[in-house]
Amino acid sequence: MKKNEIREQLLEGGVLGIIRVETLSNLVKIVKSLQKGGLRCLEITMTTPGALQAIEESRERLPDVLMGAGTVLDAVTAREAILAGAQFLVTPTVKLEVIEVAHRYGVPVIPGAMTPTEILTCWEAGADMVKVFPASVLGPGYIKAVRGPLPQIPLVPTGGITAENAGEFIRAGAAMVCAGGWLVDKAAIATGRYDVLTEKAKLLIQAVKESRRLHSKGEARSF
Repeated sequence: MKKNEIREQLLEGGVLGIIRVETLSNLVKIVKSLQKGGLRCLEITMTTPGALQAIEESRERLPDVLMGAGTVLDAVTAREAILAGAQFLVTPTVKLEVIEVAHRYGVPVIPGAMTPTEILTCWEAGADMVKVFPASVLGPGYIKAVRGPLPQIPLVPTGGITAENAGEFIRAGAAMVCAGGWLVDKAAIATGRYDVLTEKAKLLIQAVKESRRLHSKGEARSF
């Protein structure tokens, strides 16, 4: 799949699921549960033990899922993730070297930023989208405010996203949302209730779709 196709699939889906697990044993179950709920864009954080193996196995066993690497902190990790099969990269902070590696290998990159200066720096360095973190602290109003002077930059709020507040961020102008802790419910996983993950994925996707429908009436997407 080409870079532009991956980028468009991410934007079209509107939701990126973040998977942080301590072991690989339940990874496929988690991915399949989220996929069953309609979620097909996921990232495995590089803080997960055996993350590279997890990405590789996920790509082989679940070809219909768009799989990326998250929490990429340096160029070496970025290259290793891409070689393992990561279809896009996500960083928690402004890491220009990661953007450079992503360009070299032709994969989309979503670097993390907080301030308008950081956001613009990522965009000018060639980011495909910019992750705004921590969204739980900044809130939807911050997304709307940044979109004022920087409407051309697709913003992806991350941190504390749930089905209840995702719509607020979309209506504020977010290109898509990232959800992790709420979506990949550790308590549900611990008790084998993978159906909880499926239901949460459905609720999150529905919230984004409905908010996009309402938002599109007042403003066309500029990216």
